[in-house]
Amino acid sequence: MPRIPTPSLVSLVAAVLLAASATLAQKLPRADVINVPAIADGLCVSNLFQSNMVLQRDQPIAIWGWAAPGETITVSFGGKEQQTTAGTDRSWRVTLPAMRANREAQTMTVRGEDDELSLFNILIGDVWLLGGQSNMEFELAKVENGKLEIVSANYPELRILTVPFAEGPAKQRSFPRLNEWSSWFNRHFRKGDWDMCTPKVARELSAIGYAFARRVHKASKVPIGVIDASRGGTAIETWLDLARLRAMPSQSVQNKLADWDKRVAEWDAKKDLEQRIAAHHRWLARQKKEGKQIPKDKLSDPDDLRPGPIADHNHPGHCFAGMIAPLAGLSIKGAIFHQGYNNTFDGMPGVVMYRDLLPEMIANWRAAFGNPDMPFGIVSLCTDGYPQTRDNYCEKMLDTGIYIRAAQYQTFVDLYKAGDKNIGFASTYDLRRRWYHPQVKIPAGERIARWALATQYGFARDVQWRPPMLVKTRAIDGALTLQLDRDVMDPQDGEITGFAIAGEDRRFHPATVSFKVKGKDNRGRPRLDRKQLILQSPLVPEPRHFRYAWGRNPLANLQATNNLDLPFATQRSDNWAMGEVPLGIIDTLIEGKLTRQQTGVIRRALRQEDERRRIAEAQAVLKGRKQ
Repeated sequence: MPRIPTPSLVSLVAAVLLAASATLAQKLPRADVINVPAIADGLCVSNLFQSNMVLQRDQPIAIWGWAAPGETITVSFGGKEQQTTAGTDRSWRVTLPAMRANREAQTMTVRGEDDELSLFNILIGDVWLLGGQSNMEFELAKVENGKLEIVSANYPELRILTVPFAEGPAKQRSFPRLNEWSSWFNRHFRKGDWDMCTPKVARELSAIGYAFARRVHKASKVPIGVIDASRGGTAIETWLDLARLRAMPSQSVQNKLADWDKRVAEWDAKKDLEQRIAAHHRWLARQKKEGKQIPKDKLSDPDDLRPGPIADHNHPGHCFAGMIAPLAGLSIKGAIFHQGYNNTFDGMPGVVMYRDLLPEMIANWRAAFGNPDMPFGIVSLCTDGYPQTRDNYCEKMLDTGIYIRAAQYQTFVDLYKAGDKNIGFASTYDLRRRWYHPQVKIPAGERIARWALATQYGFARDVQWRPPMLVKTRAIDGALTLQLDRDVMDPQDGEITGFAIAGEDRRFHPATVSFKVKGKDNRGRPRLDRKQLILQSPLVPEPRHFRYAWGRNPLANLQATNNLDLPFATQRSDNWAMGEVPLGIIDTLIEGKLTRQQTGVIRRALRQEDERRRIAEAQAVLKGRKQ
């Protein structure tokens, strides 16, 4: 019998929770969970490793934790055993050999010289990481048809871990297990614990992540672990390792880093405190003058020195340091990522930076998990705002988010064409709602699940995932011809919408779309080549470039044939910046950005184009009636 340890109370609680059986864990009320520190005193494992978890199959299994310096640690699991010695910093790490998928619950034992920990009900299957911001984080209970999913969410072999929020600058070695307050939802969320999927647990999971995991689990018939490391309101630069960012040659990235460095260097905590005290005094005086009662907790002056920009979760590298670094080294199957909204606030410089950073982030995460070929699925930026229509078509093309969405797709195309067999993509622009948190999340999760099933689980012949892709573009006889790699259609078999074309004057207008005729059938009817689209507009006599789904909430309906629910992605053939369309409206930009006044000027010019088109279309109708 091992000697019973006498650690601190917090450490004892950690050991007890780690050793709790799966049955007890399911009976424990969620509100009664006791916070567990990231690293406990005495013998402990990283909080990544708990009862109820899933370990990655077919890959070496790394396990790590902390103990007394020089202490011998033995880890036993699945009939395998490894031994190591804790270093001077208390850390230890072992690697067990790869194991096949196993749906039977197993126990892991971690033994030190005096103490022993047991982790129960562990399965072996596939572990998927969820990353991004609030639209990935958005939980199942808040989405359309979420309640229907919740009541049926009884999947004991689907296990869920949500990582608590944390940030840099120092890389975190572990994460706590706690109830974390959400100001957005005005309540606590239980985070940091592995749980079996039940209706009570699933309701707080990412809706996209749940739909993805459910589909993959049911099709693959292997246990699935989901680690949700998303955080609302985050920009892409916070999800990369800061050292990697500083080493990038990209000028846009270096400009962003320089701006943050300047803000950190200029932060004066004492001056900030003085300003807040002065503002508090003014508020007190105003309250007294108006005869309002002042709450007791509002009487005292603020006395805290705030850390300033260095504590901002969007400081470059911070979410990587706080939420990805604690997971680094874990064997996982792959990741899916849904983000982009916060990078729209930087205008075209932000778009340029995003284009540089997304492929770098994919490589960064693959390196962090020790797999340069790790599957990585991109879920494109969702909709926001009122829909684009024929009447406001040109005006709605002025939006940074569209350029971010196009950058996401282009990143996928570049990697895919370079031979990356594990890069995936799913559009979401047609899952449209006006709110920037569109609650149509379950179809988005299922779309990216199709990619995973086809490329990682052997369902390529049964499930199609890749969107139709452009092969080449040609300008011929006043029209623009697009050659695609597969047949496409409007799912309602009507008018194809979503394409705009422009000539050298960069004045885009919606195009009339037709299929190329490749002959006649035996009844004399035209035979259509559904891989070739002909784009025309009477207002664009010599088109040179096209844009598709070029709206934040775009008017667009093209997809692969046979009702495959694979939309043609947001893309363009030009490289014109937002301030350069139409040509000649804006002469100069300050640091590549549009000022508010310049944005207004362009918007008026685009409205004029919409008006010019509507007048031309009305005149054409009247002329046709006269004839």
